[in-house]
Amino acid sequence: MGPRPRAGRGQEEAAAPNGITLGSARVLLIDDTPEIAELLSFALRDHGFDVVSTGFTGEINELLEDERADALVLDCSVFEMSESLFDSVRGDPGRRALPIVIISDTPEKADASLRARAAEHVLLIPKPFSGSQVARALNDLLA
Repeated sequence: MGPRPRAGRGQEEAAAPNGITLGSARVLLIDDTPEIAELLSFALRDHGFDVVSTGFTGEINELLEDERADALVLDCSVFEMSESLFDSVRGDPGRRALPIVIISDTPEKADASLRARAAEHVLLIPKPFSGSQVARALNDLLA
């Protein structure tokens, strides 16, 4: 993979301990609503992230590998869809520390599910949300 894009619009770059430049990480976005995926992708790119977007897929671990993603954003209209993707990713021993942002319209249910799993390296964002909130959560997880 070539060099990562530089942060845009006056953002300062800071290297995280894992070597990823904050604000320029490669993010895989899984969203089952194409219009929201497009808007969120644009917003994250505006914050300097390199975004690859797709709809719901059972091939998530292969996609993470192929895209060499540094972080994952899950926004599925039914929380159980995000939950199954989360379980699939965390079931891979090499991805137990992958930063994951989950966007949910049922945050209480999502929070209870993540607590039951003793989930780490994950942040939950309730709907409605903004691209800036997701970018901030990604930067927090990647720091």
